[in-house]
Amino acid sequence: MASPRARKIADRIQVIVAQMLERRIKDPRLGFVTVTDVRVSGDSQQASIFYTAMSDDPTELASTAAALESAKGLIRSEVAKQLGMRHAPTLEFHHDALPETARHLDEVLARAKAQDDAVAAARVEQYAGDADPYKKPRDLDEDDDFDEDGDELDGDDEE
Repeated sequence: MASPRARKIADRIQVIVAQMLERRIKDPRLGFVTVTDVRVSGDSQQASIFYTAMSDDPTELASTAAALESAKGLIRSEVAKQLGMRHAPTLEFHHDALPETARHLDEVLARAKAQDDAVAAARVEQYAGDADPYKKPRDLDEDDDFDEDGDELDGDDEE
């Protein structure tokens, strides 16, 4: 876990870079970019900036990465100016694969849920014995071979 100072610097760098990409960087190669995370080293000398791009096309992702590389100096100078630090951290841009990973996990979970639903639909509740395995008192009828006391009647002792 990073120190609280490094976390504050990372949060501030994320805001500065996002504002720069929105307002000041006018490169046509730069697509719709979102800064997802910034990680700063413990000595605040290096900052890794993670971004996502709206496009799934590899050529557009490559052009977005090239546009960020070409704007790295301008962004670093603005970060240094707004942070007011003696040494500005070097910036490294990394494409964040988290949305693609999350999408893949969502698809896997949806497929597993569909399989579970199919198994639940195919399941038939079937009892090993009777449907109601508990003993119940039986009713004594007139045609039973028992008298009122519950003693069994013999065929030759009829009253």
